[in-house]
Amino acid sequence: MDYCLGVGDGTAAMWTAEPNLDLDGDGVFDAIGLDFDGDGLVDDALADLDGDGVVDHAVLDLDDDGHPEASFTDDGTGTWSLSVDGKDRGGEMRWFGLDGAETVGGPQVDFDGDGAADDRLLDSDRDGLADRALVGDQAYVDTDGDGQWDVRLADTDGDGAADAATQL
Repeated sequence: MDYCLGVGDGTAAMWTAEPNLDLDGDGVFDAIGLDFDGDGLVDDALADLDGDGVVDHAVLDLDDDGHPEASFTDDGTGTWSLSVDGKDRGGEMRWFGLDGAETVGGPQVDFDGDGAADDRLLDSDRDGLADRALVGDQAYVDTDGDGQWDVRLADTDGDGAADAATQL
């Protein structure tokens, strides 16, 4: 499994390791146990839960039953974001639609108004206000934390990486 981590100075390193934990409980190793948060305990993990060979989840402080204190995901843009798991606010957060109307809900919502709650909200700074919305092959991002969507990212070629950005 491959993963990339930075050290805070703008540099990053690629790593490869064999999974040694079963994070999703299906009997197949899908995670790497490590001390990610520097507390001296190997109670954190990086996991590949979509099975593509690249880490997409980081969990901190797993308890004896395998439940994490905090969980982060790669939101599809290559950025680690906090996955709202319901622990703090029942899974809900404040968010603004493209029309500017404020709503409470999530993390699965009908952001694009198509009648299906198949869009995902993320709160990367954990302030209770959504700052990313994943909608099909697009992501909306609030870059300055004011609750308004600033940028729309699009994956126009279907490779899973954003290749177009539009200021809103």
